[in-house]
Amino acid sequence: MNPTAEFQGINNVHVVDFWAWAYSDVLSNRNRAILAEYLVSLSLQVADNPRVEWDATDVSLSGKKIEVKSSAYVQSWAQEKESKIIFDISKKKAWDAETNKVSDVPIRAADCYVFCLYTNRDKENTAVLDVENWQFYVLSTRDLTNSFGEQKSLSLSRLKKVSDAVAYDNLSQQIRKTLDI
Repeated sequence: MNPTAEFQGINNVHVVDFWAWAYSDVLSNRNRAILAEYLVSLSLQVADNPRVEWDATDVSLSGKKIEVKSSAYVQSWAQEKESKIIFDISKKKAWDAETNKVSDVPIRAADCYVFCLYTNRDKENTAVLDVENWQFYVLSTRDLTNSFGEQKSLSLSRLKKVSDAVAYDNLSQQIRKTLDI
């Protein structure tokens, strides 16, 4: 969509104004998760393909499917203590946007998972758009299932036992290696 496209019937209001109004809080869980998907897409140079809301997986690369999960110690709401880092790895009845079909049984539809951790713990000085504040863990779905079976969630401490963190600059290479592309 053209960011300078104007709203019909409203003078001098553009879609970018709506985006700023609706999605500026990139620390909030939903927006941070979408930002993580975008960062992964940018690293793989596939961000020119807009995301499909509710698709079975978040990013595609050379026919391979990638699921992106996000977590952070700090949130945009008031906190008494830092959030515990947990990622959802539960199987889902996946909806495929291309076929408009839902899987009959819950599955892990991706070929690999990218776990994105926003590491900044200083809520007063958040810089969610700074990739230096992110760590990425890449794990094939096969290895995820072999290590964690039917688990529905995954703690950071358990993730670190099977995957090493990579910086943004090495993310694309690690994903391609994991997917054997």
